[in-house]
Amino acid sequence: MNVDVLKRICELQPRYSPTNTPEMKERGKLIRDALADELHEMLPRISAVVGDSAQDLSVDSSDGIGRKTEAPWVRVHSKSLSPNPREGYYFVIHFRADGTGVFFTVGCGSTVWNGGDLRPVSDKELAQRTGWARSVIEQRWKTVAPFEDRIQIGASAALPRTFEKATVVAKRVDVGDLGRTDLDALVLEACARLGEIYRAQRDLRDVQPAEQVEAEVVVAVNPTRRSSSRQGFGLSGAERKAVELRAMLLATEHLMGMGFVCNDTSSSESFDLLACKGEEKVKVEVKGTTSDSCDAIVMTANEVRLHSLEKGATGLIMVSRIRLRREDGKPIAEGGQVEALLGWDIGDWQSDPIAFRVSRRSSRFDPWSWESARAEGAIFLLWSVRVDQRSRRLVLPDRLTQLASHG
Repeated sequence: MNVDVLKRICELQPRYSPTNTPEMKERGKLIRDALADELHEMLPRISAVVGDSAQDLSVDSSDGIGRKTEAPWVRVHSKSLSPNPREGYYFVIHFRADGTGVFFTVGCGSTVWNGGDLRPVSDKELAQRTGWARSVIEQRWKTVAPFEDRIQIGASAALPRTFEKATVVAKRVDVGDLGRTDLDALVLEACARLGEIYRAQRDLRDVQPAEQVEAEVVVAVNPTRRSSSRQGFGLSGAERKAVELRAMLLATEHLMGMGFVCNDTSSSESFDLLACKGEEKVKVEVKGTTSDSCDAIVMTANEVRLHSLEKGATGLIMVSRIRLRREDGKPIAEGGQVEALLGWDIGDWQSDPIAFRVSRRSSRFDPWSWESARAEGAIFLLWSVRVDQRSRRLVLPDRLTQLASHG
């Protein structure tokens, strides 16, 4: 990278003005043209270290929209995984407001896709997102070095403080050390970390299993609606099957280790395993996911009904952190972390409908009659079951609760 360009931007930083003064015009040209062009020229090398996780890399830059900003930036990003600075993860260069240093960072956007819409990310959620990405880096390299510095832009406006909160890892290079640092190598190292995060995202490691299904339902119901910047990057049918079989294997091994004999009922019943030990019989639901956590799952109406009627006498086994690799084009599922909840009380979880089957009523159709609903097919299609840390209760519409009590 051109050290003189970075040094000149640092020299102009203390002369910041929100208006387009001659100094800010020069700074804007250096940010938008000179520095961005350098990163464009590096894209072939950056693509090589990012790997096949993202081959649609691009460069963006900004020194302010309308009014000039104290914190100009230039970023490298995937056009599909991070179409704008508010979404996804990216490599980004920031500058100290006082011009004393340059930060080479991996950061993320501050909005999240939820229920079909983008919404602002709270500080807590932002910390979770940056923490998740940092853990991906640490799992691969066993450390975040050399990106161990805390980013402090030192600006007075609110937006640069948001940049700081959205930073995953950072390396500060003091202005006096720019000429003694291999900046190209630093950019490539940061982008290699970004590539690892992109690989984890393509395997949906940052998405709860319920959110994965919910996004698919939204697209199925309304194909023209934009689901998210990551639409189309979900698991294939073969990959989902590999994950499911891996979860069933680990769940069975876990139960056998507890002394149970297991029978696979997934193709014939509203539960996956019948675990027997002496006179004890437990109907077990098994959920597998590539996600690094599993706090929200999807169940069918029949599954919810079974666990509601027999709550406390059934089981839920969730297998998270399943990893996929490809061998001759075939997905191979490995690893997995088992969480077994035997004697599961579904009433301790929150349940929300995410899709309905809506059928034309007959003249004598009672929409809240279990018999009529069963005959006409007008029943809930899917339920998303989530942990509710406040109420710890299963929330169902009153009339549906009455239906669930019917045989």
